[in-house]
Amino acid sequence: SGRVKFEACHLNERISFESSDPKFGVRPDGSLYAQREVANLSEPIQFMVTARGSKDTHIWETTVKLALAGHTLPPPINQIGTEAAFHLRSHHNHYPNPRVITFPRRHQRGSTTNGLRRQKRDWVIPPINVPENSRGPFPQMLVRIRSDQDKEIEIRYSITGAGADQPPSDVYIIDPVTGKMSVTKPLDREDRASYHLRAHAVDVNGNQMEPPIDLYIYVIDMNDNRPEFKNQVYNGSVPEGSKPGTSVMRVTAFDADDSTMPNGLVHYRILNQSPHIPIPNMFTINGATGEISTIAAGLDREKVSQYTLIVQATDMEGSLSFGLSNTATALITVTDINDNPPEFDSKTFLGEVPENSVGVVVANLTVRDRDQPHTPNWNAVYRIVGGDSMGHFTIRTDEITNDGRVTVVKPVDYERNGAFMLTVVVSNQAHLASGIPSSLSSTAGVTISVLDVNEAPVFPSNPKMIRFEEGVPADTTLTIFAALDPDRFIQQTVRYSKLSDPGNWLRINRTNGQITTTAILDRESPYVKNNVYEATFLAVDNGSPPATGTGTLQIYLIDVNDNVPVLVPKEAQLCERSRPISRINITASDADSEPNAGPYVFELPSFPPSVRRNWTISRLNGEYAQLRLRIPYLEAGVYRVPIMVSDSGNPPLTNRSMIRVKVCPCDEHGDCTAVGAVASASLGTGAIIAILICIIILLSMVLLFVVWMKRREKERQTKPLLIDPEDDVRDNILKYDEEGGGEEDQDYDLSQLQQPETLDHMMSKPAGVRRVDERPIIPESQYPVRPTLPHPGDIGEFIIDGLRAADNDPTAPPYDSLLVFDYEGSGSTAGSVSSLDSSSSGEQDYDYLNDWGPRFKKLADLYGGGEED
Repeated sequence: SGRVKFEACHLNERISFESSDPKFGVRPDGSLYAQREVANLSEPIQFMVTARGSKDTHIWETTVKLALAGHTLPPPINQIGTEAAFHLRSHHNHYPNPRVITFPRRHQRGSTTNGLRRQKRDWVIPPINVPENSRGPFPQMLVRIRSDQDKEIEIRYSITGAGADQPPSDVYIIDPVTGKMSVTKPLDREDRASYHLRAHAVDVNGNQMEPPIDLYIYVIDMNDNRPEFKNQVYNGSVPEGSKPGTSVMRVTAFDADDSTMPNGLVHYRILNQSPHIPIPNMFTINGATGEISTIAAGLDREKVSQYTLIVQATDMEGSLSFGLSNTATALITVTDINDNPPEFDSKTFLGEVPENSVGVVVANLTVRDRDQPHTPNWNAVYRIVGGDSMGHFTIRTDEITNDGRVTVVKPVDYERNGAFMLTVVVSNQAHLASGIPSSLSSTAGVTISVLDVNEAPVFPSNPKMIRFEEGVPADTTLTIFAALDPDRFIQQTVRYSKLSDPGNWLRINRTNGQITTTAILDRESPYVKNNVYEATFLAVDNGSPPATGTGTLQIYLIDVNDNVPVLVPKEAQLCERSRPISRINITASDADSEPNAGPYVFELPSFPPSVRRNWTISRLNGEYAQLRLRIPYLEAGVYRVPIMVSDSGNPPLTNRSMIRVKVCPCDEHGDCTAVGAVASASLGTGAIIAILICIIILLSMVLLFVVWMKRREKERQTKPLLIDPEDDVRDNILKYDEEGGGEEDQDYDLSQLQQPETLDHMMSKPAGVRRVDERPIIPESQYPVRPTLPHPGDIGEFIIDGLRAADNDPTAPPYDSLLVFDYEGSGSTAGSVSSLDSSSSGEQDYDYLNDWGPRFKKLADLYGGGEED
């Protein structure tokens, strides 16, 4: 058995195989087997195997030749059977005289005079070979098909299969009468390499006269395709310094022609190399595989970083005379290796740094490296190998420039070391390539000078802890908190001051740093945390500029028994009848700490006697005790029970504390009932009296306010006008842009123009500030009285005197108000001025108005100068 393999088949599809010889079959895996007994294999057997995909409409075909072991296989196109069942002329289909293929006759077994005769074996039809790209003319005859019975009856011939009645259709045709089969157009082997057809012979009625015969047509390849590279540009790389024979890359070209024939055999060669450094032929190529490798030494990236090769692929096994060619470009990059050590630009570098500085760059180290920048072969790594035993400096690499930055990481002290002599070595992140020695220029010296600066005074102990008992009186010396000046080579004076003192308990001597108290130190103060009081002080020298140091003083206060214990709780409730569960748990709190706090002693005082008669205390432990009734019943109410509490200090302190106990009726569970809670919460006599007094005072104030408001409203409504509004010819004075009390100053009450019926309400008012709408009373300042017989010149003097009296009046309000100059009363001695005729003839002389003073000048101008206007 053998195996049929179709390399072009789709591996992801299920493939079915079909054999043209019924005596042989093909399994799904391509294994070939015999379906029936084969009588004679003395001569080779040839047949076609067809493969079809389950999803694809394409058909793949191949020819299978079988022979016994040791027999040679003859050429497929010349194999002819030895028996006379076929009448065959062995002319090739591209010759002028095509061959004739005759349908074989089948001899059936039957009863004859000669007895039984065995059936003759059918002959296998050799394949038909047709060259591709034929120029015609078309249709071009290939073979003739005929039946031996065509002399007896009229035969009609036809062909079926791919290329005839199946896609691609009408490639092959046959004359139904003569049986001449022809090709109708040029064939392309790269499109389809073979065809499998079947020839049929029927009579005019369509009856099958001969069994179908298989025709296999193979397209003969012609060199009509150039080799095609998969890429027009190939990229490869090779390290510099590579030895000859180092593989670089591979180029691949594909020829669509038959790869088993010279038409499809590709050969490679290098046409050109650019640049020609150091020699024109630095690379070679394998003609069969396209593998490019080095052929000479001397690759140096620092001289040539990339080579360009023109590669040619030629079919016909590389024959330049008959083959077709194509070219592609191969770019070969020479990759860098660390074959150049970094070297310092100078053997010595200088720098300086102020003392006590950190993070400062003091020197910049420059190097040169010819390897590819920004790669491990170029990146510099700096190391300090001498002169910095304390680790004051480090060197950081600048990622862009590759320079080394000498940086201070630990403060330096000028008084201890004025200069540093560093030895620095530079290398790369990657190790040097094999055989490359290190350079002497990879080592340099760095001299760093330290600059002296004015340093702040330093407190030797910071923070400084001291211990004292609390209660230390004022003006007690605690300690001397002095600072040292690090500048030993300069004589400087240090002065001290206080920065932070939460309780204002301390002061410091400006010259020597002596700490004394200004108040009593109390451990229970809120400024003390965990028994420690903390204050901060400053030490300032007189340098230029002055430097300041800070120191912290911590005072640990030892507790003394200076706080009495306090009873807890302050209030409780208890049932009026003594029960086992009716008791009050009491304890105490003490601001002091152990051993000046608990355990506590709880006692009832001997006075008053009723305390010990009604109550009793039982000790539970050192922290708690129980208070309960000694008598069976105590009337409900609120009782203040005194209890003596003593702590465990030496000597102990005792405090008389009061606990407010609400005694009430209880239910069966020992809880106060609602009625009992109200009864026990009753107020004392003093509290009730105070509440009543407050209520009476509040009601009195409300009553007085209501009476006052009613009286004022009545007065406003009962005052009549002094004169008839129609006879009131007084001008109203409007004041603008007057700074005073605001709008309240012009909220005038015109009730002053009304004539009061009585002055009793005015006379009853106490002396002091009067209202603006009331006339002055006698106890106030006396304003001048207008004479009964006026003189033309006394009006101005009267007004001036009244204004002077108002300015000197101590009872006048502090804001602008209406000024009452005189009160005329109900009867006036002056006659009515309503009868004055304003339309005077002008004969009256008004010059006397000028004698009344400057205030009447405007009036004199109006009347006296009318004719001039």
